[in-house]
Amino acid sequence: MNTEQTNQPTDALPVAIVTGASAGIGRSAAVEIARRGFGVIATYHSRPEGAEDTVRLIEDLGGTARAIRLDVGDTETFPAFREQVEAALANEWGTDRIDALVNNAGFGGGRAFEDMREADFDEYYRVLLRGPYFLTQTLLPLLRRGAAVVNVSSSSVRPGESEPGYSGYAGMKAALVTASRYLARELGERGIRVNTIAPGPTRTRIGGDAFEKYPDIIPAIAAKTALGRLGEPDDIGRVIAFLVSADAQWITGEDIQVAGGYGL
Repeated sequence: MNTEQTNQPTDALPVAIVTGASAGIGRSAAVEIARRGFGVIATYHSRPEGAEDTVRLIEDLGGTARAIRLDVGDTETFPAFREQVEAALANEWGTDRIDALVNNAGFGGGRAFEDMREADFDEYYRVLLRGPYFLTQTLLPLLRRGAAVVNVSSSSVRPGESEPGYSGYAGMKAALVTASRYLARELGERGIRVNTIAPGPTRTRIGGDAFEKYPDIIPAIAAKTALGRLGEPDDIGRVIAFLVSADAQWITGEDIQVAGGYGL
């Protein structure tokens, strides 16, 4: 299928899909992308109310957004999701193309190697690697020439942050970084840019709201950053918004760490 064809008027609003946009980094990315003049499809898995809050935040800015459910760990649902996206594009924005895809949805938390079960390992694989990889493939026919893909990785893949218990999580994130670099080369002939962004420890709901439940762990983590604090979702969301924008049109194949100098 030719992904370069388009019926969109030249003055139509660009549209981005942000997965896992019901809270945290995904919500911030969705809002910041909307600030740059994009319509946004915000996906959620189990928190529709969170996604609707994201939509309201965007509408309060004067933007347009839609919330659609997506289980990124279940690739069999992707064709139906694409149909929902196509309907939203036509009905809300009068287009049949998207201009950006942010693969943010996932989960955190570690598991010691000795305790790792195949089912646990497979969950890391389905959600953190297979999901974003094949979601991008499913949506590729909708990606306009010159579109941008941003895959959310993790600073845990870098040397110097090899905390015990994260071999499964970091292994999948590292594979996503490598796959993204190759996709940047392969999709570059279509003008599609592919980058990864590697957040450091960020105040989100990750690990079952660990930072909210155990605030005593924050000072030690903050002390490992050059800037002396945890990251906030907006620290990451603004960089994602930059990467999907025309301001970053000469950046592709990069893994950009946004971690406040964590582990320097």
